[in-house]
Amino acid sequence: MNRSGVQPLDAEVGKWLRKLAPNVRVKVLLNKAEGMHDDASGSLMAAMGEAYSLGFGTPVAISAESGLGLADLYEDLRPWVETAQEALLAKRAAANLREEESAAVETELEFRVDEPAGSGLENELSYKGELSSLEDISINSEVRLSLGDTDEFETKLNLNEENEALMSEAELKRVPMQLAIAGRPNVGKSTLLNSLLMEERVLTGPEPGLTRDSIRVEFEYENQKIFLVDTAGWMQRKKLKEGPAALSAMNARRNVQRAHVVTLVLDAQEIAETKRSMRHTEAALAQWVVQEGRGLVVVVNKMDLLAGSEHARLRSLVMKAVPEEITKLLPQVTGVPIVFVSALEGKGRAAVMRHVNESYRLWCVRLPTAKLNRWIRKVMSRHPKGGEGHGAKVRYITQVKARPPTFVVFVSGQGKLDDTELRFIASALREDFGLVGIPIRVFQRCSKDQRTVE
Repeated sequence: MNRSGVQPLDAEVGKWLRKLAPNVRVKVLLNKAEGMHDDASGSLMAAMGEAYSLGFGTPVAISAESGLGLADLYEDLRPWVETAQEALLAKRAAANLREEESAAVETELEFRVDEPAGSGLENELSYKGELSSLEDISINSEVRLSLGDTDEFETKLNLNEENEALMSEAELKRVPMQLAIAGRPNVGKSTLLNSLLMEERVLTGPEPGLTRDSIRVEFEYENQKIFLVDTAGWMQRKKLKEGPAALSAMNARRNVQRAHVVTLVLDAQEIAETKRSMRHTEAALAQWVVQEGRGLVVVVNKMDLLAGSEHARLRSLVMKAVPEEITKLLPQVTGVPIVFVSALEGKGRAAVMRHVNESYRLWCVRLPTAKLNRWIRKVMSRHPKGGEGHGAKVRYITQVKARPPTFVVFVSGQGKLDDTELRFIASALREDFGLVGIPIRVFQRCSKDQRTVE
């Protein structure tokens, strides 16, 4: 498929595949998608929603010319290839076992023929009985080996829509998580990296600007492979001139944009002294991360400097001010995780990784279409307009992609849903399905226009 959308011939090919090749897994690709990812009109989401109607799951938008989207395509195809390889190996193992057992039967018969025994009839019956029992063992062993794996393979190939929509924990852990640590200079980003790795991997110190280049480290946490990136201090571009600082800032932005989850590090001591939780730079970074559709975890570092009874009041003010500021700054994303840590003392490491893993899991979540449509009928009945304001009526809803979760509401009638109704649907999705702390996107598909709410 390309930008022209689903054509009649595409639908015919889809019917042919479902009828004549039901056991073949199909992935729909939207080619020539360059420039459509940043289209504010939502044309890409509308095209993906239209392609979803073919019945082959969530399509992948790519650009064969520029390579855009090929990483997402690889992540989608990799579990299929691994499953097919496992099934092929199981079939080969079953064939080898069958050959070995056949050879064992022949050897046993040759050995028995050379033995002097009773009458020929007794020997013949004995040989036939032993041969029958050995063949039964061989067949049963083959069934246990091959049919178990084959059934599992066929079950995976013939997954219904509900099972296909849910990403299992094992499949989720196959894809490495991209985690970035970002924040202003000298807030303890490198110290936090060392704390998460539980080793002195990078250089730290009281001087700001020690990290010039982004540092990428691979490690595992609870069987989840993670690529952790420690970025240079985040500074406004207008304050930078040409030179190493400008290159460091550009590299930091590039790594944050590639990340799946971003940890924004704040300085607790500075918050207590200035009586404000976030500067303009940090607020702009948090908003940019959410707009890019990434998971966000806020880490308030240097809480060890506010330890003790003499700092109890300041500590309480910091722990109250940060959540309030995040709620005002990001009203469209409720429940952003906030962790208070001391990276220098190694306190709070487990809490940080727990919230990071949970944000990544929600960021990758997929909801079945059937479940969504049962839900949308109930939730719109709670809305004052009932989903039929201005001549528009909600027909159905589907999730067209994950990472972040993106939904398309199909609307019929002469009108369209207004922004308040789309925000109502987005809020209800977060509340009813527990999609808190991550950005979700809701588009509407109607005859004339498309709108989106994050």
